[in-house]
Amino acid sequence: MSKSTKTPPGAAVQRHAFGYSRVSSGQQADSGISLAEQDLKIRARCAENGWDLKQVFVDAGISGSTPLGKRPQGRALLSVVKPGDAIVSTRMDRLFRSSLNALETIENFKRRKIGLLLLDLGDVTDSSIAQLIASVLAATAQFERGLISERQCDAKAQLRRQGRHQGGSRPFGWTVGTARGHATALIPDLAEQAAIAEMVTMREGGSSLMAIRNAIRRQGHRISQETVRRVCERHAATAEAAE
Repeated sequence: MSKSTKTPPGAAVQRHAFGYSRVSSGQQADSGISLAEQDLKIRARCAENGWDLKQVFVDAGISGSTPLGKRPQGRALLSVVKPGDAIVSTRMDRLFRSSLNALETIENFKRRKIGLLLLDLGDVTDSSIAQLIASVLAATAQFERGLISERQCDAKAQLRRQGRHQGGSRPFGWTVGTARGHATALIPDLAEQAAIAEMVTMREGGSSLMAIRNAIRRQGHRISQETVRRVCERHAATAEAAE
């Protein structure tokens, strides 16, 4: 007679776990952040808890600003995890891109009865203190990303003032010349510079962005209303800085 494979009443059921690790392209070799280090810590904690680690999902070269559900392996993870399972990751910033994103995901996991264990905080779906810490740290990370973005904008503005271009679409009024280090030289385009002067004059005279756009288009410049806005704002900022 074959033996029954059913779990005896009252017997403990081994919890299924799924690991998740992520690095952005510049973090592969960072101490404590590398994929190998994350994998080692995830496996060790699951073994310590007696959990059955089914798979570790790995997103390599993916920015933390991308939501978990839009990352290739993050999306795969969310598609297989079920109520009663646990997700294990080394740090909060491996999973979340902002405080709002963190809190929404944690609440979603709680409703679905999915555990979330962050090795630097604990089980954030089971402890109110851990959730508070996660929220504070997520807000801090979001603030830091804002500072980085501001620094990048300031750096690009400084390059423009120096007549240099760091990449992307060229600014209206300039052509891109030869490279100078990590940036290329910006060379004034006389026809577009004349168009800029007319935009500024019309705007100061009270013309709408659409009216200015249409007037400049009639001169043969294919510009958008947004270009007019950026040009006028840039001129105003430059004038204010010079005062």
